[in-house]
Amino acid sequence: MNPCQLVPASHFTLEQLVEAYNHTRVDYMVPMPMNAARLAEYIHVYDVDMEQSVVAVDGERVLGLAMLGVRPDRAWVTRLGVLPNRRRRGVGEALLLYLLAASDRLGISLVTLDVIKGNLPAHTLFVKWGFHETREMIILRRPPGPPQHTAAGRCRWLSRAEALAVAQTRPRPLTWINDTASLAHADCVLGLTVNLPCGSRGWLVFQKHRYYLTRLTMATVEGDPTAVGRALFYYLYQAYPDIDTNVENVAVTNPHLAAFLDAGFVEAFRRVEMYGQPLHGCGGGPWPGGTVSPSGKARR
Repeated sequence: MNPCQLVPASHFTLEQLVEAYNHTRVDYMVPMPMNAARLAEYIHVYDVDMEQSVVAVDGERVLGLAMLGVRPDRAWVTRLGVLPNRRRRGVGEALLLYLLAASDRLGISLVTLDVIKGNLPAHTLFVKWGFHETREMIILRRPPGPPQHTAAGRCRWLSRAEALAVAQTRPRPLTWINDTASLAHADCVLGLTVNLPCGSRGWLVFQKHRYYLTRLTMATVEGDPTAVGRALFYYLYQAYPDIDTNVENVAVTNPHLAAFLDAGFVEAFRRVEMYGQPLHGCGGGPWPGGTVSPSGKARR
């Protein structure tokens, strides 16, 4: 097993981290290219702690990286990746254990992560270190286009503050990506409500980027979720017919799933959410395949 040194991600520039991340994803089962602007937004929206996130290096070469989102009640393991030719040598395990030990030092009691369904090596690693599956989630995409259905009823658009307020009423637990804290960090968050003649009513909250809609979440307050979902999508795409929509982590048990499909969404892939606990008593390392170097320097 080749040794690697673990260096806090804060010792690297965004450009260096983007280059490392993209190299770890060249053969990934779901392409997820990154650039510096997107990574900066990702770090901000998801409360990624760069001091607790980590990069694995061998001399001047970056072998992999992993990031840790940190909030008062839990932590989130994300963007864990290793160069294809250095996998299955303990690097990914060393990265994971670093984040679990960091969570312990921070006093976190719950660590969560999402793994792409079918990624058996990653899933096996997470199970080895105590993670268990909690739910299966779908990533959905919708190309530009007008509403698929008409809808009767009354629609009211919500301000950012109103949208965040209704999003806060959703039942827990929420995935890290769709948590209200993530919405609160995002720009251009909007929403709308519908009241249908049958008495059904509900709301939808989303983020509007220049070229696409994302972070979409909805709830039925009363009545039929499918009817509410169809009406919400009718008014949404009446207003925004010309841009894409991507929606992450819709639970397979979501009562609005039929409305998503009726509105023209297609499944891109699935993730499995997993819960685990911090790794107690490990201090700063070393662990299998790696040694920790808090004073490591950025690679130029």
